[in-house]
Amino acid sequence: MRELTLDRPSGSPLGQLLWVARDSWTVARRHLTHIRYMPEKLADVTIQPLIFVFMFAYIFGSAIVVPGGSYREFLMPGIFVQSMAFASMSIMVGIVNDMQTGVMDRFRSLPMSRASVLIGHTGANLIEGVLGLLVMAGAGLLVGWRPEMGVLQTLGGFGLLLLFAFAMNWIGAFIGLLLRSVEAAQGIGMVVMFPLTFVANTFVPTGGMPPWLRVIANWNPTSAVVTAARQLLGSGTAMNTSTAIWPLAHPELAAVLWCAVLIAAFLPLAVWRFRRAMAR
Repeated sequence: MRELTLDRPSGSPLGQLLWVARDSWTVARRHLTHIRYMPEKLADVTIQPLIFVFMFAYIFGSAIVVPGGSYREFLMPGIFVQSMAFASMSIMVGIVNDMQTGVMDRFRSLPMSRASVLIGHTGANLIEGVLGLLVMAGAGLLVGWRPEMGVLQTLGGFGLLLLFAFAMNWIGAFIGLLLRSVEAAQGIGMVVMFPLTFVANTFVPTGGMPPWLRVIANWNPTSAVVTAARQLLGSGTAMNTSTAIWPLAHPELAAVLWCAVLIAAFLPLAVWRFRRAMAR
C-alpha cells in the first residue's frame, strides 16, 4: 500500500491549518456517526457515571460523613472528574480497533493530514465528554447537588473539566498506540484509571488515609482537579483548603498546571508513537 511522504501540503500556513482542521473534523465526524448505529458507545460517559452517582450518593453516602458540608455536594465534582478520566479509555479502544481493522492503513494511503487522525479521535471524545457532563449534571441535580458560585465560575469549572478530559485523551491515545488488542486496551485502561481516580480525594477526604497513601493522593493530579472543581462549582465548603500541600491550597492553578504538564508530555509521545506506527 502506498505511503504518503508528506504530512502536509505546500502553501500558506493558513491553508495548511485549514487542511488539518478539515481532515480532523472528517475523522471526528466518522467517530460521532458511529454513535447513531452503536449508541452503547456512550455508556462510559452516560450510564457508567450515573451508576456511580446513585451508588455513592445513596449506598456509600449513607455511611460517609464529610466535615463542613453535604457528601452529595462533595461527591459530584469527583464524579465529573472521574468520568472525564474514564472517557479516555474509549480512545484507547478506538485506536487499537482502527489499527486491527486496517483503518489506519486506509488513512495512510489517503492524501490527508497525519495529525488529523489523533486530533479527530481526541476531538470526538471531547464532544462526547460534553454530553456526559450534561447527563451527570442532570443526575447531580436529582440527588441534591447545586452549583452555587454563579454562572461564570460554574462555566469555568466545566471548562476545567474539559481541559482535564483533553489532557487525559492524549494519555489514552498514547497508551492505545502501544497496545495490540481491544481486550488489552480495556484491561490496561482499568489498571491505569482506577488508581488515578480512586487514590485521590475523588470520593472521600484524604485525611483518613494512611500517611504514605495520603501523600500520594494529595499529589495526585486528580486531587487538584477535583478540589478546583469543588471550589468553582460551589462545593468548596466540603474541603479543607487550609492544607499545607501546595496543589490543594492553590487548586485552580495546580489543576491547570497539571493539565498543561500532561498535555506537554503525552501529546508529543502520542504523535511520535503514531508516526512510528504509520511508518510500518
